[in-house]
Amino acid sequence: MNKEKENTGNGHKADCCSGRAKGLSADLYVCPMGCEGSKKYESEGNCPVCKMKLVPFKEHEHEKDGHSDHISKHGHQHIAAAKGSFYCPMRCEGDRTYEKAGDCPVCGMHLVKEASPQPKGTVYTCSMHPEIQKTKPGSCPICGMDLIPQSGDIESEEHKAYKSMLKRFWVALALSLPVFIIAMSEFFPFLNLDGIASGKTFAWIQFALASPVIFYSSWDFFIRGWNSVRRWSPNMWTLISLGVGAAYIFSVIGLLMPDLFPAQFKDASNNVHLYFEAAAIILTLVLFGQVLELGAHSKTNSAIKALLNMVPPVARLFKNGEETEIALEEVSVGDVLIVKPGEKIPVDGKLVFGTAIIDESMITGEPVPAEKEIGSPVTGGTINGKTVFRMEALKVGSDTLLSQIIQMVNDASRSRAPIQKLADVVAKYFVQIVIGISLSTFFIWYFFGPEPALVYAFVNAVSVLIIACPCALGLATPMSIMVGTGRMAQSGVLVKDATAIESMNKVNSLIVDKTGTLTQGKPSLNTFKSFGDLSDEDILQFSASLDANSEHPVAEAIVKGAKKKNVSLFKVGDFESVTGQGVKARHENKLIALGNMRLVETLKADMSKKDVELAEKWQSKGQTVMFLIIDKKVEGMISVADAIKETSAKAVKDLQKLGLKVIMLTGDNKFTAKAVADELDLDGFEADCLPEDKYNKVKELQDKGMIVAMAGDGINDAPALEQANVGIAMGTGTDIAMQSAEITLVKGDLTGIVRAKELSGKVMRNIKENLFFAFIYNALGVPVAAGILFPFFGILLSPIIAAAAMSFSSVSVISNDLRLRAK
Repeated sequence: MNKEKENTGNGHKADCCSGRAKGLSADLYVCPMGCEGSKKYESEGNCPVCKMKLVPFKEHEHEKDGHSDHISKHGHQHIAAAKGSFYCPMRCEGDRTYEKAGDCPVCGMHLVKEASPQPKGTVYTCSMHPEIQKTKPGSCPICGMDLIPQSGDIESEEHKAYKSMLKRFWVALALSLPVFIIAMSEFFPFLNLDGIASGKTFAWIQFALASPVIFYSSWDFFIRGWNSVRRWSPNMWTLISLGVGAAYIFSVIGLLMPDLFPAQFKDASNNVHLYFEAAAIILTLVLFGQVLELGAHSKTNSAIKALLNMVPPVARLFKNGEETEIALEEVSVGDVLIVKPGEKIPVDGKLVFGTAIIDESMITGEPVPAEKEIGSPVTGGTINGKTVFRMEALKVGSDTLLSQIIQMVNDASRSRAPIQKLADVVAKYFVQIVIGISLSTFFIWYFFGPEPALVYAFVNAVSVLIIACPCALGLATPMSIMVGTGRMAQSGVLVKDATAIESMNKVNSLIVDKTGTLTQGKPSLNTFKSFGDLSDEDILQFSASLDANSEHPVAEAIVKGAKKKNVSLFKVGDFESVTGQGVKARHENKLIALGNMRLVETLKADMSKKDVELAEKWQSKGQTVMFLIIDKKVEGMISVADAIKETSAKAVKDLQKLGLKVIMLTGDNKFTAKAVADELDLDGFEADCLPEDKYNKVKELQDKGMIVAMAGDGINDAPALEQANVGIAMGTGTDIAMQSAEITLVKGDLTGIVRAKELSGKVMRNIKENLFFAFIYNALGVPVAAGILFPFFGILLSPIIAAAAMSFSSVSVISNDLRLRAK
């Protein structure tokens, strides 16, 4: 069962593509809006989605406009992002971006600014004289105080939009409340409005107060509605414009030309019942909903903002023995930088002087600080502890791990999950259906409703238009994906796209490599034992003293292990390396040697049968065994092994509790593989695997109906990572493994897979909750607004109540998404 290949468009897509390859692009047509993933058509006509006229497809113009399509690894077709940094949160046009802030031309939602991983030019200002702004650090020319860095984007586009919407809301609220009180004066008899002025006068006052709400505070809603009609892409703003517009125009005509209306629309004073208060209050509630939505939306990408804030604006350059503060964007590869206590590390590099304990929790998700010594890698954005050290810059700008994380989160948060298809199909026909229900409501009430039937028909038809909320459907998936990918990034789990999240939630089998995934990936000291008069520690001391002169990886592991145990080493003479067997030297006129069984045989050293059996037992557990020989007698033995990571056992148990079968495939021998599998209680293992064996095992499990995730870190894992339903690359592994994988774990640790599985489950559960709420809300709200409860309970829904419900429906979806941040 290979990964499902998704092909947008209909069956003649292959012909279109082949025609294009033959140079027949002039005979192809595309939608100028890029609907259906830049699908191409063989004849002229209108786009079946937005109804706009198709235009000739020209290769060079298509690419120049930023709409050239490409097929992703899994066959998903995306519109390449145009040059710009704003996108629609509902992904109406796929990956398309826009150069300027504003509203989506399709759905009318406010465009969101994409967080940029590139460091922008840092501006330095004086806290006492903010008018002073410099591009480099220094002192204020007025007061002499040190200039401090400020964000280049001191007021984000989102914040500007929020402030503008909030201002218009307060204006609308101030004007709408008097209109509401005047219209509902019968409920406020203590105001005695009838004794102050006539009903006609108050009608003109309502008109004067409601008009600014329409033409100032909410005019862009009507622009959005008109654009939706013009583009044949009806949405929420179409419904609001129709409902509120009808109420306002009806009221204006009723005020200016009351004689046009029949008697059932008039009161005892022959004045037409006006709906200025409905129009004003509905728009005020919509504005309030937009304010809450913009405020909540700014929190949905708080993970990316937190990552961006991890980048310090300046770095301390150490050159010619002097320290100079420079802007971050001026740091070059090879520069030596100084990092002081509590400071954020500016770029990726390695430590060249001193030691450090660094908090890497924001990158790896691990709370325990990491100890660093000379040669250790350090990551930009992590926080130094209490020491001063120097580092060499190895990766700067967009090449740093933090920049790549931010870019991956951006890309993933803008991708579309397969589960969104259902919402897309419903939303495509939703507005047309609601308008149809509204018209049906009008005619049913007009012909079959009680008197005044025309008034009931008009009010209920408007209520249907106002209460329906396609936005709740549209936001159900994208917002969860945005919050979820950011939350996963904070936990050290990076996803390529939303499909990976949905697939990870369905995974029931996990294939893992041994080396570097379950184990450390490098040899380390394991066990040492004396066979005679020497103590166990003496065996370690002799072995390490011999191996201190060797460059073999096994020797390095023994020496490093001895140093960790504070074992003192002694010098040896006449050191000699015996190829394929071990090493030997002289100490205190004695021949000492350390090596394998071949070296024992070469030196004809004595060894008991019991000791041989013990050595074979160690080897059966996957350990590499060396024997210490002193004057042709085997005094003891020492072993090294690729140690199992401390977190592997718990991670395997957690994964099994989550319903996954954990299977290990390794190129190592069967003894080592069995030892690891038994210790971790794995569900299965296979040894001596070649890259094609791992690939075939993935296919075998898929053919049995399993949803398979493959975790690996080497080039040999790339084919299997590509074939698996979800490929998981360890961040400590090779670039080719990461390129083949859908999920990358910043820290090469199996616990990251546990986090990925848990978070993917929470994201998908959140999406399903949102979709359920959106469907139920509209399924119940529209019939109630149409008056279905009136024959049974005499209940009718006021357009004002409908507007309040509609406004809070989108906010409730986003609020549910925000719960993911705390999970």
